[in-house]
Amino acid sequence: MADQTEFSAELLTYLRDISLREDDILADLRSNTGELPLGHTMQVMPEEGQFLGLLASLTQARTIVEIGTFTGYATLCLARALPPDGRLITCDTNPKWPRYAAPYWKRAGVDHLIDVRIGDARDTLSALLDELGESTVDLVFIDADKTGYHDYYEKALRLLRPGGLAVLDNTALFGRVADPADQHEDTTAIRALNALLHRDPRVDLSLLPMADGITLARKRTP
Repeated sequence: MADQTEFSAELLTYLRDISLREDDILADLRSNTGELPLGHTMQVMPEEGQFLGLLASLTQARTIVEIGTFTGYATLCLARALPPDGRLITCDTNPKWPRYAAPYWKRAGVDHLIDVRIGDARDTLSALLDELGESTVDLVFIDADKTGYHDYYEKALRLLRPGGLAVLDNTALFGRVADPADQHEDTTAIRALNALLHRDPRVDLSLLPMADGITLARKRTP
C-alpha cells in the first residue's frame, strides 16, 4: 500500500503552479493579509480556498454559513461558487475583519451575496436556526476559536440539510493533536472534537491531511 507522498518545498511549488487558479484579487488579498500580525498563520492557504469553492460547487450550495471571517479569503472563494441568487452568511466577533475584506468582495462582484453577522457565533447560529429553520443550509465552514468548535458543529448539523456538508479547518492543529503532552485548551478541544466526529453516526466523515487538517462531515439522511 502506498504511503503518503512527502511534499517538499519544490513539489509544493510545482503543485501550486500546475493547479492553483488564483486571480489578482485573491492574490492581493492574500499578500496584504500576510503583512498583518499573525496574518500568514491565520489565513487559509490559497489551495484550501480553491478547494472550498470546489466543494461549494459540488454540493450545489445556495446557502452557506461561514464561522470565522478573518480577512475574507475563504469567504470570497465560497461566494464565487454561489448561484446569482445564493447567500453566504459569514460570522465574526470583530467588525474590523469584514470591513477589511469588503473592498475585495466588491472588486470580485460578490459583495451583494455576502451577509455579515457580528457577535458570538453561538448566538448567531441560534438566531439562524430561528430565522432559517433546521435543514436549510447546504454548507457550513468552521474556522474560528477552537474551544467553540463543538458548539458550532452541533448547531451546524441542525442547520444543514441532509446531504449538506460541514467543513472544519485546523483539525490537525499544527500536529499538536497527536502529542499527548500538549494539554492546551485549543488542543484538547480539537482532540475531543475529532474523537466525537469519528464516532458520530449522524455524518459521513473524512479528515484530509491537507493544510492544517480539513475535516469533511456530510450529514446523513435520517
